[in-house]
Amino acid sequence: MCAEFAATAANRPRGLNNYTRAEPFPAERDTRPYNRPMSFQAYLDAVETKTGLTPRQLIDLATERGFGPGTKATPILEWLQADYGLGRGHGMAMVHVITKGPQISDKHVGSGGTHADPKDHLWLDGKDSKPEGY
Repeated sequence: MCAEFAATAANRPRGLNNYTRAEPFPAERDTRPYNRPMSFQAYLDAVETKTGLTPRQLIDLATERGFGPGTKATPILEWLQADYGLGRGHGMAMVHVITKGPQISDKHVGSGGTHADPKDHLWLDGKDSKPEGY
């Protein structure tokens, strides 16, 4: 082993080599918003931002197209992608409210987890008119 390498290796924390670091460099830390937790309500708010329509307006349009309870996800997702450019995650949030209404499972309510929501029902009438606590 060359003396220069041995000297730098001796100064490195145990278990690390040239290819691993104890902590990522600041530029490598993942701060992208899509890697942060997102509640069900936040998905619907993002749908409104992307489409310019409230979830309730989209539900009304879906009803005009014949979508509702009993409709499979695929035709709704295809419509939302073609007309509004929504991806699968935001589309599936809309599929839920189109086919099942604003009630959600209490599994994530107040859980503090990745998809935690404060309430077991969703606000569909627009993020700007949303009461405090949603």
